[in-house]
Amino acid sequence: MKKFKFKVRGNKYEAVVNSFENNVIDIDINGTNYKVELEQELVKPKTPKLVRSKVHTNKEDAKIKSKVGKLIKAPLPGTIFKMKVKIGDEVSPGDTLLIMEAMKMENNIQAQAEGKVKAIMVKEGDAVLQNDILLELE
Repeated sequence: MKKFKFKVRGNKYEAVVNSFENNVIDIDINGTNYKVELEQELVKPKTPKLVRSKVHTNKEDAKIKSKVGKLIKAPLPGTIFKMKVKIGDEVSPGDTLLIMEAMKMENNIQAQAEGKVKAIMVKEGDAVLQNDILLELE
């Protein structure tokens, strides 16, 4: 129940909305009850809806990765010192794929999953930045 106070041509009115159903308003103005029909439907404001991007579960991430392949990325900037695999080689978790020199140290880049070398994006002597794709497993 909503109450309103308003003036029309200097006259004061007090209105109380008793009910509102199907474009018919039951309203009490200064003690007199009226049923008022609206010509057009009132547009009720909608509460804003928070839209969030979908959160992937581990199973969904695995499906996405399986479609794309397993990308091996550079963990830090450096230079490719020696390639240990070629296209078509089968690898197991823990196998060394290549050796990368970074910060005056040789770092073994190892396979995290089982797969077959699908593509090699670098060659010995190439300088790479962090997160550059080195090779792809399928």
